[in-house]
Amino acid sequence: MINAIIAKNVADALMEDIYGLSDWTSNLIDTNLIITASLLTREDMILCGCPWANLAFKLCDENIKVNWNVKEGTFVAKNTELCKIEGRACGVLKAERTAINFIQTLSATATLVASYVEVIKDTNIKLMDTRKTIPGLRFAQKYAVTIGGGCNQRFGLYDGVLIKENHIKASNGIKEVLKKAYTITPANIPIQIEVETFEQLKEALDANAKLILLDNMSIPLIKKCVKHTNKKAQLEVSGNIDINNVRKYALTGVDRISIGALTKNIKAIDISMRIQ
Repeated sequence: MINAIIAKNVADALMEDIYGLSDWTSNLIDTNLIITASLLTREDMILCGCPWANLAFKLCDENIKVNWNVKEGTFVAKNTELCKIEGRACGVLKAERTAINFIQTLSATATLVASYVEVIKDTNIKLMDTRKTIPGLRFAQKYAVTIGGGCNQRFGLYDGVLIKENHIKASNGIKEVLKKAYTITPANIPIQIEVETFEQLKEALDANAKLILLDNMSIPLIKKCVKHTNKKAQLEVSGNIDINNVRKYALTGVDRISIGALTKNIKAIDISMRIQ
């Protein structure tokens, strides 16, 4: 399943470049020319995305060899040579942009997550992603989150229930929507409900909620909710949390923190390929 998803990601990305026709620029190169090239990082980073890059080169020429100097998930200082690539120039150049796109995007995700994890590493809080991912790259980005030391929330609508404000309004309130969720949802599917006020928290607890998301609450209000809940349910916080305040939220006593920016607001790592 994992390999199939990676294969689809890479095939789709290559199709964007080649569109089933040709790479007219690489056709200018002697088809028998063998080159050695390197991928270099211009920034400190956590390396992530090697399986995607490897497959990009392989699909363009199965004889291309990629030898990584550092392992997936390793911290890499700027100006480091990440890998050496050997093979026919036309295939290497055809795969270049696709391979780099995956490495720069997934490494950016992993690196950003790692920076958050470092700030709260002594708190035992789970740092979690959301479904706010680049379309078509959800699995890839959620994989990158784990490489950076974070945890995955549900992957989609199929593997978890998250009852949000609009679901509550469309279902006659918290009590009714939770009652229905516990009735129709398979036992292996987690059920979480989002609340925005202390009163909603109490209502959710009274309705036997075991996983509650405190949405856009102030830190004093979160602490009040933690005290009232008294471990009767797992509490997660989300909304307006960034690298500058994440530790304050982690110290409130909640169990989990979810941040959409981990996958939504990334800045690609500066990576380039140089022929030697």
